[in-house]
Amino acid sequence: MTTFKDRSDVFADLGTKLSIAAVFETLLDGDIPIRFSAYDGSAIGPEDSEFALDVKTPRGINYLATAPGDLGMARAYISGDMTATGVHPGDPYEILRAMDGLKFHRPSALALVTIARSLGWERLRPIAPPPQETLPRWRRIALEGLRHSKTRDAEAIHHHYDVSNTFYEYVLGPSMTYTCAVYEDEQWTLEQAQENKYRLVFDKLRLKEGDRLLDIGCGWGGMVRYAAKRGVKVIGATLSAEQAEWAQQKIAEQGLSELAEVRHSDYRDIPEADFDAVSSIGLTEHIGVHNYPFYFEYIQSKLREGGLLLNHSITRPDNLRSTKAGDFIDRYVFPDGELIGSGRIISEIQNVGLEVVHEENLREHYALTLHEWCKNLVTNWDACVEEVGEGTAKVWGLYMAGCRLGFQRNVVQLHQVLGVKLGSNGESGLPLRPWWNG
Repeated sequence: MTTFKDRSDVFADLGTKLSIAAVFETLLDGDIPIRFSAYDGSAIGPEDSEFALDVKTPRGINYLATAPGDLGMARAYISGDMTATGVHPGDPYEILRAMDGLKFHRPSALALVTIARSLGWERLRPIAPPPQETLPRWRRIALEGLRHSKTRDAEAIHHHYDVSNTFYEYVLGPSMTYTCAVYEDEQWTLEQAQENKYRLVFDKLRLKEGDRLLDIGCGWGGMVRYAAKRGVKVIGATLSAEQAEWAQQKIAEQGLSELAEVRHSDYRDIPEADFDAVSSIGLTEHIGVHNYPFYFEYIQSKLREGGLLLNHSITRPDNLRSTKAGDFIDRYVFPDGELIGSGRIISEIQNVGLEVVHEENLREHYALTLHEWCKNLVTNWDACVEEVGEGTAKVWGLYMAGCRLGFQRNVVQLHQVLGVKLGSNGESGLPLRPWWNG
């Protein structure tokens, strides 16, 4: 990307009127690496670009002008007011990769005057976003309470997970597993890798027939059923009513009801204790970093002496950045989601008295997983659109393709951390070396 050029010449005359493409250019730091065109016939960017964005309506311009950056772009794209050519909406990875590094900035007061003269002042008045967008953080406080209260957590989970079980079946495949798979080989199928993930968690936790497992944030019960099939007694908890209903039905169909149960419940409301192991696969992202002490203390209280915790979660590559998700992710995908580095997670686990015995980064495995989910979305695109609508299907394609790029570029990582609750004499009862394969 080239350095943003001084555009004082454009704004020197307040009577200047810009084309839509020129307005778009004023919001960018640097040149646009793909073709951009608009309904007024203007265009910028390389004419021979493989990819193009085309703003079709004045509403699309309103979205771009009032929220420069990923949120405005997402609004215009999801609403259908801006189209992308050269990619399938179920997997816009290639155009996102081509645009990687594109930076927006808010225009100066002088630039705003020129933009308003060019587009009309009505284009700078905020309008209703697409219906897939949730409220901004400050409005959620008034309606749903403070972040990570039980009420607000339940609403956040409902927004993301209670879309449609049928839709998730199309995207996730037969395993209905919405967490990072673990690949032995890049040629493995998604189902092989998801089964391998459950095998890895099961083995790390040293589970055996007759043991008791608590799986918090259990989703559609993949880990619950995997462990129950091997004779483990399992309680799973999820805040999604649709997930719990689907999981309970599968447990019954597979004859596992005597060993397995998935409850529609906040994990904080599980009364049982003295578990041999606790698995938390993809839940820490929803907890809130300031709640980590309570979260891991709760887990510690649920374990017997010698019991094991496996925490599997998305992380940042360092422990310094803001923990809040970006605007698009927060408003369309994971409301109130927060991430921090694995070092912070390890410290919090240690601070409640658990001993960390192993951790590993599966970052590249998640990029492979997301690629497979996008392929499923593309393959089942028409059925997905019929099930949830085109706008929601586009949200998922944009989100998953963007996350794939993020994992490839080391913007985010995926860590598994294994901890043990020591006995009163400080003994763990564990083998001296890792006891699992892979």
